[in-house]
Amino acid sequence: MKIREERIGGAVICFLEGEININNSPELRKAFDGIIAKNEKKVAVNFSGVNYIDSSGLATLIEMFQRLKKIGGALRFCNMEQKIKNVFEITKLHKLFEIFDTQENALKDF
Repeated sequence: MKIREERIGGAVICFLEGEININNSPELRKAFDGIIAKNEKKVAVNFSGVNYIDSSGLATLIEMFQRLKKIGGALRFCNMEQKIKNVFEITKLHKLFEIFDTQENALKDF
């Protein structure tokens, strides 16, 4: 999995590419640790390059959501392929996370 961060306006966008699974969830957690350490409060995750996510990936995202919420931050997701959206819908996590079709819409919501 590749992770790239970019600052747009007052938000950090994390561009993810590849699979989010048990093998690379620690790498994702480490990237999120860096974002939290910089006291970033507006974080959007762009899923345009993600083709698979497993339960450990979902757990990492839930942890990030909770950590951001504790410091008054917000987490948004965008650009998900339908098969990734289906995972969030099946697990009912679409009710927890704010998911947007486009990055622009996710950033407008902050």
